[in-house]
Amino acid sequence: MASDKEGNEQRKKRLTRIVTRGGDKGNTRLGDGSTRRKSDVRVEAIGQVDELNSCLGVLASQLRNDEIEALVQGFQNTLFDLGADLAVPGRGGLDPGAIQRLEAIAQDHNRELPELREFILPGGSEVAAFCHLARTMCRRAERAFVRLADSEPDVDGASVGIYLNRLSDVLFILARVLNAQDGASEILWQPKKD
Repeated sequence: MASDKEGNEQRKKRLTRIVTRGGDKGNTRLGDGSTRRKSDVRVEAIGQVDELNSCLGVLASQLRNDEIEALVQGFQNTLFDLGADLAVPGRGGLDPGAIQRLEAIAQDHNRELPELREFILPGGSEVAAFCHLARTMCRRAERAFVRLADSEPDVDGASVGIYLNRLSDVLFILARVLNAQDGASEILWQPKKD
């Protein structure tokens, strides 16, 4: 077993070489050392989670609300853990309390909003629009994850799928909260007339 000092040295070395040329032919190496095509469903799911995490980073950079910024950074950490787990087939699982925390966040923030009787268009203030964009990227990550869970039996399809579904709900609610805080009106969907 490696000592703490050896473990710290290994962690320092793992990111010292960014350009490896290892993926130049369309392959990538997973955390367990196996190689997959970049078009593989697992690699796609990892990429979608990473893309969502980056979008949340853009959202966080625009926030002027410390509480929501802390929430978003918490989501980012959970997504980074999820990406790391996906990079090692058969590894890990979602923190059992993660879904309950999202549900509590949704309940707490939704209670302060006016009742929603119509669909709203994504937008409003700039920061709320970024939150809506993150919501749609979360849905895309969820779809990629479902494809992975359908094709590989070692994937914890239930809890991760639920987490991503709840996270997209929370992002919708937070977009509404951000619009309310900025005094931006929600734009109601005007369905076409038949």
